[in-house]
Amino acid sequence: MAVLRVESIAAGGDGVGRLDGLAVFTPRTAPGELVEVTVRQRGRLARGRLLRVIEPSAERVAPRCRHYDGDRCGGCQLQHLTIEAQREAKQRIVQDAFSRIARRPIDVPEIVPSPQSWEYRSRLALAMRWQGGKWIMGLHSFDDVNHVFDLKECPITDPRIVAAWMAIRGASRFLPRTPELRGTVRRSADDLALIVEGGDTWPAAREFARAVPELNVIRWRPARGPSRIVVDRRTGGAPEESFDQVNQPVAMAARKELVDRAVAASPRTAIDAYAGLGATARQLAAQGILVTAIESDDAAAAYASRHLPPESRVITGRVEEEISAALPADVVIVNPPRAGIDARVASALDAAPTRLLYMSCDAATLARDVSRMPAYRIESLRAYDMFPQTAHVEVVCALVPEGS
Repeated sequence: MAVLRVESIAAGGDGVGRLDGLAVFTPRTAPGELVEVTVRQRGRLARGRLLRVIEPSAERVAPRCRHYDGDRCGGCQLQHLTIEAQREAKQRIVQDAFSRIARRPIDVPEIVPSPQSWEYRSRLALAMRWQGGKWIMGLHSFDDVNHVFDLKECPITDPRIVAAWMAIRGASRFLPRTPELRGTVRRSADDLALIVEGGDTWPAAREFARAVPELNVIRWRPARGPSRIVVDRRTGGAPEESFDQVNQPVAMAARKELVDRAVAASPRTAIDAYAGLGATARQLAAQGILVTAIESDDAAAAYASRHLPPESRVITGRVEEEISAALPADVVIVNPPRAGIDARVASALDAAPTRLLYMSCDAATLARDVSRMPAYRIESLRAYDMFPQTAHVEVVCALVPEGS
């Protein structure tokens, strides 16, 4: 056992303190706290397990969710902090990433708050395990990735989605009988869609669909073979498998910044890379800009193509394989997954510097990618609290050619 003073919150949400110069990362702690921990060292770093808080922070609060402490849920990392302390921690995480990884010191960035700190998630994915003759449906514990606890509530998720999961549990006898499944419920407007992943056969699929009428769409991705629709009660809409942001009001605010900054440059042409369903591309095209949207998902690319004017185009393919041929452009927008852009994308953009707008859900990979593009300088950077109660933060970074 050891006693240490927590200094800050690291990327990922752990509190960081030091023992004889050794950095110790301890979940569920707050800056300024004196805590007692057990320590397990790995090289120059160490993991702490909180035993008790000796001197609590004034920013510590009781977690709202029963699973946060009761099941050591890994879905949220910061429920024990006030929302103001969470935002401050995220600002510091972004600033630290650019200092350490990009080697480009920045001021503490502005952070745009979420209108809702709870019940904002429009998508919830759960691990499903067949144990003891029944289905366990829940999330992983943060300190044991092999353990899945049975989820009873999720205060950060839209109550309609949580209610849908309760209905799914009630009809679970009709699910594919296999050791493991994964399910995702997402809401789009008034529609609820479920994607079930896993299993080789689903003989009771129709019975399941009848048992959960609140689900407008049910899609099954078997372990082998193509995905298939079990039922689709909608009259239209976007592909239910396509990626969308879990906090739509904040996503719309961040997208507005992207579009406003792009339009302010009075471009004739633009590239929207990792375009998804083409929401950003459509807004740019509505301003008379000739847009090339690049998207690897076939269904999303087809949807984007149907909703763009004929003067613009959609390329279905991986950005790293298509970006060089699509350049040059007056403005480039990239909104990659958490892993960031491929090194080939960074190289292509650095070789033809232009106005670059980068929207990222991981400050560390954003900073890494900026470090790969020395031909650019940072014009502006703003954080968005897209994921309250978690350590994740969205960032919009505007880059322009060095010397401009």
